[in-house]
Amino acid sequence: MVSGIPVRIHATFVLLLVWIFGSHLARGQSLVQSLEGVVLILAVFLCVVLHELGHALTAKRYGVRTRDITLLPIGGIARLERIPERPSEEVAVAIAGPAVNVVIAIALGGALILTGGMARLAGSPAAIQGNFLAELLAINIFLVVFNLIPAFPMDGGRVLRALLAMRFEYVRATQIAASVGQGFALLFALVGLVTMNPILLFIAFFVFIGAGQEAASVQWRSAFDGIPVARAMIRDFRTLRGADPLSRAVELLLEGHQQDFPVVGDRPGDPPIGVLVRADLLTALASGRMDRRVDEVVRRDCGVAHPREMLDVVSQRMQEGRCPAVPVVSEEGVVVGMVTLENVGEFAMIQAALARGTRPAA
Repeated sequence: MVSGIPVRIHATFVLLLVWIFGSHLARGQSLVQSLEGVVLILAVFLCVVLHELGHALTAKRYGVRTRDITLLPIGGIARLERIPERPSEEVAVAIAGPAVNVVIAIALGGALILTGGMARLAGSPAAIQGNFLAELLAINIFLVVFNLIPAFPMDGGRVLRALLAMRFEYVRATQIAASVGQGFALLFALVGLVTMNPILLFIAFFVFIGAGQEAASVQWRSAFDGIPVARAMIRDFRTLRGADPLSRAVELLLEGHQQDFPVVGDRPGDPPIGVLVRADLLTALASGRMDRRVDEVVRRDCGVAHPREMLDVVSQRMQEGRCPAVPVVSEEGVVVGMVTLENVGEFAMIQAALARGTRPAA
């Protein structure tokens, strides 16, 4: 936890450290040299954490919370709750990360000058190898240049999108920026194939997928902009009680189109206690017992939605919690509907079709 922001380390990051250590040993380097290689990588990722904190703390100035920072072998990801409202704010948030690396590079350069290392590097640039401060300086300069490439998911792509959003509608600006990013990805892939460079090919794949995901995500959110849950919720649904046996859930599953069921208490008017998800029902049935109570299988961590709540907020919460359905509850605590990821997707397709139908002809 740094400045109230959870910092998580992906399991594959540990594998990267093991691989770095093993590769140094495989090249005939000593144990100390191999450990130095691991320490350098840890220092690089400390710079990456500071980079992501630059994004997070700048976003906080504009009222945007950061959910967490995750360290991956390819770098770090700061998950913001939302995109800043103004394009100028998004530019500031995007630039803040590389700006941190610039400050780190200046500090490292100053340390090299004070220790006389910069003079040695000027005389022999090859001396950078094996010089911890010089290597870390070079890596931070690379991070600045790499992150400012105008391609999602790098910071430069977000800067480009923000600048385009000053002239175009936001979704259109994202589509243009994503296309530019995928163009860069194809260029990286071509160079990687010609030079037989697997790292460039990996970067090309990462950039191409990241650009596509960003465009799809913004398109998804725009379809729900300003739309309350009440407009998209399912109103024709069946509920289960906690004391009902699983056999009752099977009956309802077979007799209708509904796959997930809100589960309420055993007394009339009781609030929902969770949702019975089709996948969980099938897993429970694998034990061969149809007489188990529904409340033994119910998923209780999906929460509820409210009719006036914004659909984009609810759908994002469902995706992050991996909840395929949530009950919609009135102010009195009565279940008045359901929202499922399936019907949210259908609603998005309808909104997109309506948007195409009202778009003026070219």
